[in-house]
Amino acid sequence: MEKIASFTVDHEALEPGLYVSRRDRCGDVCVTTFDLRMTAPNREPAMDTAAVHALEHLGATFLRNHPEWGERVVYFGPMGCRTGFYLAVFGEWDASDLVPVVTDLFSWAAGYEGDVPGANAHDCGNYLDINLPMARWEAQRYLDRALVGIDEAHLAYPKTSALNGL
Repeated sequence: MEKIASFTVDHEALEPGLYVSRRDRCGDVCVTTFDLRMTAPNREPAMDTAAVHALEHLGATFLRNHPEWGERVVYFGPMGCRTGFYLAVFGEWDASDLVPVVTDLFSWAAGYEGDVPGANAHDCGNYLDINLPMARWEAQRYLDRALVGIDEAHLAYPKTSALNGL
């Protein structure tokens, strides 16, 4: 089998940022998938599963209720490696187009108080594995080190990646 596109990204050079992971087309429909990379892969610890789970609930709720982006969201969920999230949206977009909504999402998550949406036995298959305080910490860390003042170098995969220039 051929190596899938996401495995061609140079994870040794990848830093926290916001990247276009791929663009898929079916007829006239385009779906752009973004890599919301929150930690430096293989150089920093992966995020705690319970924090990732809380961020998944918060992110999906925020994005699907967003007045501008809600109807465009196809998927928001964690990477298996726990170094970030994927966000898939209808349309052909650049990473810079998503900076405002992703910044709003993580600002909201960093300050979120109350019950995590869907964190109960009826709505979630593993509702006890949620850590809101750690999720808030991870959200603030991503804002501080990647989103606020993001530059072009953190909006495009490293030059050594096969996906650069997507």
